[in-house]
Amino acid sequence: MITLDFLKKPLAFAALAATVTFAQTASAHDYKIGSLHIDHPWAIATPNGAKVGGGYMKITNEGKEPDRLIALSSPAARKVTLHATTQEGDVMKMRALDKGIEIKPGETVELKPEGAHVMFEGLRAPLLEAGRVQGTLVFEKAGSIDVDYAIEPMGTKAAPPAPGAHSH
Repeated sequence: MITLDFLKKPLAFAALAATVTFAQTASAHDYKIGSLHIDHPWAIATPNGAKVGGGYMKITNEGKEPDRLIALSSPAARKVTLHATTQEGDVMKMRALDKGIEIKPGETVELKPEGAHVMFEGLRAPLLEAGRVQGTLVFEKAGSIDVDYAIEPMGTKAAPPAPGAHSH
């Protein structure tokens, strides 16, 4: 017979609940494929009628060989591409990164607003705050991995805290 005596002890139950919750949230936005670690993919909510949206994340190469993010897709958009934003004088310009983004050994590449980023083009519906959008990342060597982008509020300019992190 299995007994659940530990449930009678509030501290043991609280520790178990915290462990399960932490494991769920820590893994919810952390992905690993080959030697690559993908940290907290996120996107910014879009207004109704918007045809494009932006996606962001950090990718760390923990291996000894370079890899390259070469393709992206999502059921939320007709096309998903990589872009870089650059400033030329007083003008911000975007250009497609047709050859993808290289992640060198030991390097972390951050896709962020006003920098290199994912472009969801031809959105099928708005990206709604507090929701998720599915996507697939394809790497030259590591292969492909499905990720979920957490949708953050409009106007977000910096990476939000990791899930489960304490913030004020």
